[in-house]
Amino acid sequence: MKKYYLIAVLFCFCLAGCINFNPNKDSKDNVEEETELVDDPKDDAAMESSNHLKFKGVPIDGTLKKFVARMKRKGFKSLGSEDGVEVLQGDFAAYKECLIYVSTLDNKDLVSRISVMFPKQETWEYLYGDYKNLKGLLTEKYGQPSKVTEKFQERYIDDDNDRMFAVKMDKCKYETRFKTDMGEIVLWIEHENTISCFVALCYKDKINGSIIKDIAKDDL
Repeated sequence: MKKYYLIAVLFCFCLAGCINFNPNKDSKDNVEEETELVDDPKDDAAMESSNHLKFKGVPIDGTLKKFVARMKRKGFKSLGSEDGVEVLQGDFAAYKECLIYVSTLDNKDLVSRISVMFPKQETWEYLYGDYKNLKGLLTEKYGQPSKVTEKFQERYIDDDNDRMFAVKMDKCKYETRFKTDMGEIVLWIEHENTISCFVALCYKDKINGSIIKDIAKDDL
């Protein structure tokens, strides 16, 4: 199954242990972190009025440091960073300990895309259950999907074991896209190698996505 954007690479960073975890912080860092967690009504008002696509109520915009600080106020914790990609962990959409990947534009400290890795599942019943549940919640919030693709490439699928095998072998494409005035949201079933299967979700901000296109055109 074709990887969507760079999320497969981001997942590899985490699953392969490439994230630079740094649990040992000096007192200065601790003071800064505590400051970040203080409620800020003025900033809350600024986030509410933003015209960028939001994730957990936080606009997908601004510097990486500012976005992470806002997410910490929402209860997420930072696991580290690698090559400008910040990895957070926290509860999301009623799922415990999801991994959140915060991506910035190349050569520019501007948050543009958020990717979510939901808990791994070992059976099709639970994997598809996660996908179906999240698809329903997204439809309730954003309306009918702009595109849905749900199919197996294998000719013979007899049971759930066959379905899980198809997922691991890139023979399954379950993907739902939602378009809004502020950006695009994509939900799909993903796998890592032939071991881990999970549901993934990507939020792409429209405004900053246009900046990516402008930068690409300048390169041509």
